[in-house]
Amino acid sequence: MDALVEYPTLHKVLDRYKNAVSILKRGFEQESYRIRKLQQSFLAEQPISTLTSVDIATYRDQRLSEVNPKTGKPLSPSTVRLEMSLLSSVFDVARIEWGLVDENPVTRVRKPKPAPPRTRRLMPREDRIIRKYCEAYSNPELLSIYILALTTAMRQAELLGLRWERIDLKASVAHLPETKNGSSRDVPLSLEAREALMRLGPQPQGRVFTYRAAGLKSVWRAMMRELAIEDLHFHDLRHEAISRLFELGTLDVMEIATISGHKSLAMLKRYTHLRARRLVKKLDAGRKRARQQILTHFIPYPATLEVKSCGTVVVEFPDFGAKHQIIGSEDSIEYTTRALLCQLIATTLARGDQLPTPGYEETDTEPQHSSLYIDPLAA
Repeated sequence: MDALVEYPTLHKVLDRYKNAVSILKRGFEQESYRIRKLQQSFLAEQPISTLTSVDIATYRDQRLSEVNPKTGKPLSPSTVRLEMSLLSSVFDVARIEWGLVDENPVTRVRKPKPAPPRTRRLMPREDRIIRKYCEAYSNPELLSIYILALTTAMRQAELLGLRWERIDLKASVAHLPETKNGSSRDVPLSLEAREALMRLGPQPQGRVFTYRAAGLKSVWRAMMRELAIEDLHFHDLRHEAISRLFELGTLDVMEIATISGHKSLAMLKRYTHLRARRLVKKLDAGRKRARQQILTHFIPYPATLEVKSCGTVVVEFPDFGAKHQIIGSEDSIEYTTRALLCQLIATTLARGDQLPTPGYEETDTEPQHSSLYIDPLAA
């Protein structure tokens, strides 16, 4: 009987698991990283048959006390949960298929509580500056990836795995043969999504994007640092895309699940509040529709007022990317500012564009600056 069977350390069993089990998974790269982490722990050189629930609990607590070197923050409980789930799977295979242990000690150890699902929304100002950054970036693929992420709700791996031969621009559909949940799906492509692909120059076959996961991750982090955008992950774009699909008000939950690839509708529960917004419109149907439309669109937006030395005032509406210079008395400036906002809202609606969501953010302004909300319908 070989040494692996007689005196297998966890390190050796992890190698065997990686080569026999992990290699068959779509998430092989991520799981390989977790295996390396486990092999660097104090558990690795102990015989797997001697490991107890106390050892596993000690490993859990040690990992939770560590700091992520990339973020400088405590290690995420979700990271430790994933490592413990992997370790549990290793023990199950070692027990059932390889006969190396009699029990799985991980099952008797509490896992860290999962972090609440992220609900980070993309602010209108962030959307504008990211688009400008991508437009000026040396690789034109970055802008197309960003637009496709926001319009299709595809995951990063699905985007980077796109191939030209699986994109039907005439039918406006992209076929994904393999997805995270194990099944294929067809993703509808909006006009903006098709334009993002056409911008790259369609090919008969081959990968659409040259980016790999690590490269895109590095570029995204650098962009967030340069633009001073905090706590926005690339995966948050998927949440934003799904939120926007709900906010359209024209798709039901099943249709959105078909686009996003969610097998369980329970995963879409976090968007229930967006569905409630649609119900408000139905409740108000037929009741002073014109008034309701005005109250819905002509809402307060943040503005920054800068008083110049010559007595003029520069008013900026960040959500619209508009800046105007006005002059007059205090009352006339207030009136003109509201009128400018009304014009911006009306012009946006006339173009058929979607109005931005008010995105007021507290900033450290200079004394001559004043940040406030402007109500276009104020008396």
